Amino acid sequence: MNQTRRRLPSLQALRAFDAAARRLHFTLAAQELSVTPGAVSRQIQALEAELGIRLFDRYRRQVTLTPEGQAYAKEVARVLDDLEWATNRARAWPRVRPLSICAYPSFAMRWLIPRWRRFQEMNPAIELQLTTSLAVVDVVRDGFDAVVRFLEKGPSGDNSVELVRTEIFPVCSPALQGDLRKPDDLRQQVLIESASRPHDWRRWFHAAGLTVQDEKTGYLRFESLSLAYQAAIEGMGVAMGIGCLVEDDLQMKRLVRPLKLIHPVPGAFHLLYAPNRRSDPRLVALLDFLRSEAQA
Repeated sequence: MNQTRRRLPSLQALRAFDAAARRLHFTLAAQELSVTPGAVSRQIQALEAELGIRLFDRYRRQVTLTPEGQAYAKEVARVLDDLEWATNRARAWPRVRPLSICAYPSFAMRWLIPRWRRFQEMNPAIELQLTTSLAVVDVVRDGFDAVVRFLEKGPSGDNSVELVRTEIFPVCSPALQGDLRKPDDLRQQVLIESASRPHDWRRWFHAAGLTVQDEKTGYLRFESLSLAYQAAIEGMGVAMGIGCLVEDDLQMKRLVRPLKLIHPVPGAFHLLYAPNRRSDPRLVALLDFLRSEAQA
């Protein structure tokens, strides 16, 4: 253990600076902290003196952060988030709730759950609670520790792990494979699609150099990808597979890939986690495990 005395500003000064940096107003910061504006001003002046830098540019009716203040505010907010989480966890001990994860139903069934047992065997003391939702879930707003989201562009922050990119290709039961030798043969088949991904057939046909009839006709549509894939397994038609979600079905020969073209589409499945959970050792263990699974 490091025996050197920590050279840290007072917690009161950091809280005053954090509140003022978020609100850019000493009076509003004072109201948040239940102190006087003068007390906030004195704490920040003392902090600036201790650091040897100016954190705010002060005007008659407002304040703005200096470049040094902006950089310091970001780091202070991160530290205070971690401290808040650690404090809440200590208050709840030993009644630590499970780590709560929310994912799309098809992704949960076809990618997460097949890996769930391995994680539990490696981390028997960590309890996970999985919820599924077709709706777009926000990790902070909806109170989860982490959520799986499909993002066409990468997330704006650094609190995420990319799990798997997406590529699409037709899949069908082995019984239908002999009827499909070229993309144009698909016009004689029932095409199965999911309501959650209505444009995948159009994208694949375009990549194959073909046009496709209007998406509102000629398709057998199911609410979820899992139902669409099950319909394909039962021989009801040809579905558009997402590689990471049909890999087990392909290995088990429940589904086959009758045509060679694999089309990568923009976006990837990401695991987004709450910023104030980044120090939770249970979440760290889950992130490390999922990173290794994604790389594999």
